[in-house]
Amino acid sequence: MSANPEGMTNVPSHGAGSPMRIHLSDERREAILRSLTDFYLDRFDEELSAYRAKELLDFFMKALGPAVYNQAIQDTRGFMLEKLEDLDAEFYEEEGPPPRPGA
Repeated sequence: MSANPEGMTNVPSHGAGSPMRIHLSDERREAILRSLTDFYLDRFDEELSAYRAKELLDFFMKALGPAVYNQAIQDTRGFMLEKLEDLDAEFYEEEGPPPRPGA
């Protein structure tokens, strides 16, 4: 797994053979790294070097990224199917015979 200059983290997929790309903007990545170092200091009373924080983030992206991504897809699919099922009930228009001319 590697990160490129655009903040993309390549996480190997288990399917088509090409890496699943999880995009973290530079700002988001830096915010997560700051949060991780703050958490480490707060919980373990030790400073976490920038290198170790990056390595931990890369590890968790690789270990958890695909599972979280796939769960989000499943949750979204369920939400969308529920909304599609509601479509008929929400927007159904009663049909009757066509109006008669002059009526």
